[in-house]
Amino acid sequence: MTQHLERKHMPVTREILVQIMAVITIIPLAPFICRFIPPVMIAGWNVDLIIAILIAIVIVRAIMWLVRPLIIAAFLIILGVLIYNQATNNYSFANIINDYKTIAYQNWLIREKKQPDVLSINPHLFENTLDKTTRLIRTKVNYQDSVVRNFSIQHSLESFDDYQGKFNMLTRYLSLFKYINTHFRYVPDAQRDEYFASARETILNGLGGDCDDHSILMASCLMSIGARCRLVIVQGHMYPELYAGNEQQYELLSQAIIQLFQKERIGRIYYHEHNNEYWINLDYTASYPGGPYMNDRVKQVIEL
Repeated sequence: MTQHLERKHMPVTREILVQIMAVITIIPLAPFICRFIPPVMIAGWNVDLIIAILIAIVIVRAIMWLVRPLIIAAFLIILGVLIYNQATNNYSFANIINDYKTIAYQNWLIREKKQPDVLSINPHLFENTLDKTTRLIRTKVNYQDSVVRNFSIQHSLESFDDYQGKFNMLTRYLSLFKYINTHFRYVPDAQRDEYFASARETILNGLGGDCDDHSILMASCLMSIGARCRLVIVQGHMYPELYAGNEQQYELLSQAIIQLFQKERIGRIYYHEHNNEYWINLDYTASYPGGPYMNDRVKQVIEL
């Protein structure tokens, strides 16, 4: 009688083990699949991870339906791959946790904040005055220079390559921003003379200069790989802005920023908007694209 009960309970125990392994297999499989799914926004909510979870469930259930014991093998294979990736610094346990945290962060904690300044509410500021400063700055923004182009391509490929399939060229722009803002060092001009360095000069001097040198460098480099930029002059300062596109394209860019710069603990994405055109801050004072503006006393906008 005892032996009969033991034999009866063994299949039940095995079934519970199989179900547990199926669930554990879905957990790392879903965020990995999500990396190959384009961002999906529904009513302002990011749902591509939910879609990935559903796909992972279908895959695991299909394995269990076709050859049930293979779920144990699939679990061991995924576990082995994650352990190997942990050792080789590729997609590992930490990435899985971060991907889940990021999706929760995007949907519940992040709220964008439109910069409430005169740039957003006074269209006349977009009517550029071709004064001497504007003409001089424009001559320094040479995105067709070979040194600028080669520098930009090299550093646009350094970071976020795992997400290129998800965010396309945005990963290249954000990688280039990350390199420039990580390595740029502030060096003031002479007290009596304002000097505007070209992007080539700033690259060759080791990425040193003041705010206008940084702005010219950032705009030139991004434009050399296809981005659209402009420069904004405010009281005592100048900074570059990246064109994000319309509202839908801005939402995609903000999602990429939150995903790729998650270590910065982003609380707000700051932007300017006019006629459904969204621009985000790329100042050297910002640790992530769309960081806080230094001040809102806008004097001039330089279209490039």
